[in-house]
Amino acid sequence: MKRLRFSLRAKLALVTLVLLALPWAGALYVNEVERFLLEGQEQTLLATARAVATALHERPHLLRPEREDAEVTAILAGVQRSSSRIWAVNRNLHVLARAGTLKRPDVAAAEAPWWQPLVGWLIQHPTEDFTEARPEDMLTGGGDIGAALQGTPATRTRRTPDGRAAVMSAAYPIWSGDEVVGAVVAEETTNPIASLRSSALERLLLVTLASFAGVAALLIAYATRLSVRIRRLRDEAESAIDARGRITRLAAGSDAGDEIGDLSRSFSAVLERLAQHHAYLESMADRLSHELRTPIAVVRSSLENLKLAPERAEARSYIERAEEGLQRLNRILDRMVEASRLEQSLAVAERERYDLVPVVRGCVEGYRIAYPDARFALELPPHAEVQGFPDLAAQLLDKLVENAVDFSRGDEPVKVSLASGDEGAALLTVANKGPALPPGAKARLFESMISVRQTRDAAGHPHLGLGLYVARLIAEFHGGSILAADLPDGAGVAVRVRMPALAK
Repeated sequence: MKRLRFSLRAKLALVTLVLLALPWAGALYVNEVERFLLEGQEQTLLATARAVATALHERPHLLRPEREDAEVTAILAGVQRSSSRIWAVNRNLHVLARAGTLKRPDVAAAEAPWWQPLVGWLIQHPTEDFTEARPEDMLTGGGDIGAALQGTPATRTRRTPDGRAAVMSAAYPIWSGDEVVGAVVAEETTNPIASLRSSALERLLLVTLASFAGVAALLIAYATRLSVRIRRLRDEAESAIDARGRITRLAAGSDAGDEIGDLSRSFSAVLERLAQHHAYLESMADRLSHELRTPIAVVRSSLENLKLAPERAEARSYIERAEEGLQRLNRILDRMVEASRLEQSLAVAERERYDLVPVVRGCVEGYRIAYPDARFALELPPHAEVQGFPDLAAQLLDKLVENAVDFSRGDEPVKVSLASGDEGAALLTVANKGPALPPGAKARLFESMISVRQTRDAAGHPHLGLGLYVARLIAEFHGGSILAADLPDGAGVAVRVRMPALAK
């Protein structure tokens, strides 16, 4: 099956749908507030019914059906509100008096808020245009009235006969001694609370739509900008390398401080390293061709002369020259194989804890014999525990010292020192007096087959630039790094290896 692909703008547009959770949470909150308000209204109606019933306690003569007592009507009118209706019924379900109305007369003329035409069609608004049932019509079906006549206060919520409004009622018993002689019923519609709920939902919807539109516009604009920057980076990547894999140009890294800027700068750095690597591969072919051409020519000329040599002594001279050429070819191949095998062995080698001090001391003692014409100065701490392999550390030091001896000038000794650096690091330094590093050599000095030597060594052996490369591999195996720098006075070079030291 083909995978669906979404652009960055489409994904961010989908993310904006998370904003729809905000109106949902807001609606839940409004509904919860409405529930609390309805509970409060119910308690208020019950308190009103209780107040009126209290005023009628122990006054049974006022509840006789044959008389229409104006005092009961006055009591009801004194506590009823403009949007509530209160009525009293006796034991025989005869309505004695009533006061008030369920409709709010001032709402019909109220002007609708400005936002209602925009979002009001989504939300139902309460209306005061409903049929108001008479109290007499509710006497037989009212569970709250029956409970009150049994001596238990009760409440209930019902719909108006036309279903356009909800009416909440509370009934409270009227006592005469230990006998219930009637009940008081207080009623109100839930329209005031429903109006608040509708207005709150309208405001919530309006704010949500505005916020959603604003955030969506910002996200789409941001996604568009990201898409443009990513496309530009893609175009630079495609144009940086031609069809043959050659780097045609280096892309300039962006100076933006975000992740795309980091990616752009990293991409530029990768291209630069690839360009250097291509240059290294091209120079390696030239270097190998140059280094191999001489011994091959020696072997070829020796063999040709050997065919024409009339005397045995002369033939032996040509054979020796051919053997010397073969040895030089062998030496070049051995050095290349040495570096390749070291890379493979380091990938599977296990590290062990050891003291670097005796390793360095033993190596320097051997150098005094191996290089009788050179002088060495040694500085060592009491101990320096590192994680790696002692034989590899000795090989690393061999490469550095060989390099330092070749470049050393005058009677100044080659200085080998081991010291403690910051954060407990072990610093192994090999310094020699002599020529400074050529410009631009520091960055590439430890790459494979990179050499700054202009001549061969004393024995005429070629320098393929693998010694410092091997030293870098071993330093990285120890979890460290290697760096070459000119001495402060500019009269020589120091190569420093930094390794993490272990606590003793």
